[in-house]
Amino acid sequence: MINSAELKNFGPIKALDWQNLGKINLIIGNNGCGKSFVLKALYSAMRTLEDYKRNQNADSIDEILKRKLHWTFQAENIGDLVTKPSDGVLSFSLIFSGQNFSYSFSNDNTNVFDPLENQVAPRTDNSIFLPAKEILSLHHIILNTRNQYLFGFDDTYFDLALALLQPPTETVLVWGNGIAMGKSQSALHFKFPSTSGHNSIDFNDSRMLLEDLIEGRIEFDGDKKQWYFIKDEQRFPMGVTAEGIRKVAVLDSLLGNRHLNENSIIFIDEPESALHPEAIDKLLDIVAMLAQHGIQFFLASHSYFVIKKLFLIAQEQQLSIPVLSYQNDEWVQSDLKDEMPSNPIISESIRLYKEEVTLACK
Repeated sequence: MINSAELKNFGPIKALDWQNLGKINLIIGNNGCGKSFVLKALYSAMRTLEDYKRNQNADSIDEILKRKLHWTFQAENIGDLVTKPSDGVLSFSLIFSGQNFSYSFSNDNTNVFDPLENQVAPRTDNSIFLPAKEILSLHHIILNTRNQYLFGFDDTYFDLALALLQPPTETVLVWGNGIAMGKSQSALHFKFPSTSGHNSIDFNDSRMLLEDLIEGRIEFDGDKKQWYFIKDEQRFPMGVTAEGIRKVAVLDSLLGNRHLNENSIIFIDEPESALHPEAIDKLLDIVAMLAQHGIQFFLASHSYFVIKKLFLIAQEQQLSIPVLSYQNDEWVQSDLKDEMPSNPIISESIRLYKEEVTLACK
C-alpha cells in the first residue's frame, strides 16, 4: 500500500507532505483547494507502476508516466503542471510498500524527468479512480470519444470505462476496436481467483451490502452494448436509474469482474455526490469492510456527513484514518482516531448548529 506521499509545486499544490498513511485516507477542504488534484497525482503514479512491464509492455517508465500525466490532467506539456509562480520545478515522491517512486521536472516544456527514480517492483494488481460523476450512462461515449479525438474524457474516466469491460466469465464479445467484453456483467457470488495469482479475499459480504444499498445490480447487454439496472428481475435503462445507484453499482461491478482484489487501491472523489445521508453512511461502512479485506482507499470530500461518519468508524474500530486538511493556506495532517480535525467544513456545520440553538431558545 501507499505509505506516504510528498508533492511540491504540483498544480495548485505548493507543498504537501502526507506521512503514515492507512487503509482509509481522507482529504478535506473547500472547493478549489486541490483535493482532486492530489488524488489524480497519486492515481497517475500508481497507474504508471501498474502499466510498467505489464503484458510485455516494452515502454520505459518515463514514457508511461509522461503519457499518464498527459491524459489524466490533459496538459499539452507536462511542464504546464508546474505551479506558477514557483521556482520552476515540480517534484513528486511516493513510498509504496517501503519502496520509493519519485520524479521531478521543470516548466520549460521539455517533457524530460530530472530525475525519475523507481524502486517499486512491477505490480500485477489494479488501482481505480471513481470520479464524482457516474459514468454508466456515458460509458460508450467515453470510449468512443477517446478513440476518435485527441482530448475527451480524462484517464480517470477512460480507465474506469475500460475496467468495466473486464468480463466476469470466459464468454467474450468484442466492443469497437477489439476491446473484449463478457456477455453479462451480472452480480456473481463466489470466491474469485486473484489477478495476482493467489487466492483473493472473498468480497461476497461487501457486494451483498452494496446490492442491498442499491436494491439491485447492474448488467451489461453485450448485444446492445448497453448497461441496465436489474431490480426484482425487471430491467431498467440507465437513463431512468438514479445517479447515486449508478455510482455505487460501479464499485460492485469492479469487485464482481475481478478487476479489484485485496491489493487494489481505490481513489474516490466526492463519495457523497448524488447520495443521501443514509446511503453515504452505508457506503462508508462498506468502504471500512473492504479496507479490512486489504483494499486501500483515498477519499476526497467536502461533506460533513463523510467526515463525521469516518470519525465514528475510526472511534468504534480504533482505526487510524489519516486526514489531510486544507486550512489557512496550508495542508495539515491529523487522524480521525485521535480527533475531529479543525477545518472550515466542520466550523460551518458547528456555526449552523449554534444558529439553530439560538433560534430555538428565542
